[in-house]
Amino acid sequence: MGLGAIGSLVADMALALGMNVVGFDPALSIEAAWRLSSNVQKAESMYALLTRCDYVSLHVPAIKPTHHMINQDSLAQAKSGMVLVNFARESIVDPQAIVQALDSGQLRGYVCDFPEPIFYGRSDIISMPHIGASTAEAEENCAIMAADQIMDYLENGNIKNSINFPEVSMARCEGQRIIFANRNVPKVLGSVLSVLADHNVNVLDMMNKSRGNLAYNILDVEQMKSGDVIEAIRNIEHVTKVRLID
Repeated sequence: MGLGAIGSLVADMALALGMNVVGFDPALSIEAAWRLSSNVQKAESMYALLTRCDYVSLHVPAIKPTHHMINQDSLAQAKSGMVLVNFARESIVDPQAIVQALDSGQLRGYVCDFPEPIFYGRSDIISMPHIGASTAEAEENCAIMAADQIMDYLENGNIKNSINFPEVSMARCEGQRIIFANRNVPKVLGSVLSVLADHNVNVLDMMNKSRGNLAYNILDVEQMKSGDVIEAIRNIEHVTKVRLID
């Protein structure tokens, strides 16, 4: 359940073990879909997945819609004797419902790295400490990932894993790249394109994404002859930052 970066890897491992794999992800991105094996069968809903599977592994974020998504009602729909694995987030599972499902035999086992006092002493629960991101290997990988993403932003203007800005990534074209941020209000992008047209600058490719009150834009343009373009964009109302990358 959840077929992002981690979920798709788990699906591949399960296929390699000879398992029949069923997946459900209502917010599957195009990038994640490209990573996913064609051998993964699609479930139409969470309940459809729970009714079919002997083992269910959770890979969803801790957000309001996923809070206690695994609860007494959803577990009542699960295939009898199912084993649930949760290495995602603590809040997506109701621990009291887990214990009740184990006591009734609806669940055969529960594996997680979120120990709860209610789990202590149970042979049908394997609970481990939540320290995966604190290993020496994980610390090194996180540092490398952060450095790579900062370099990608400085060299290409691409943004990944930002707290405030949308995720924006576009392959480079020839010429120059203009990146600019603005308040998320109408007509800003149109005003920028008008400036480029007034300076006879041809746009080769572009991407625009928003998140809340912020918008972020990447424009690949032909080599510009005038340095006045960037200053003209900077002076457009609601543009908060602009940068030219050669």
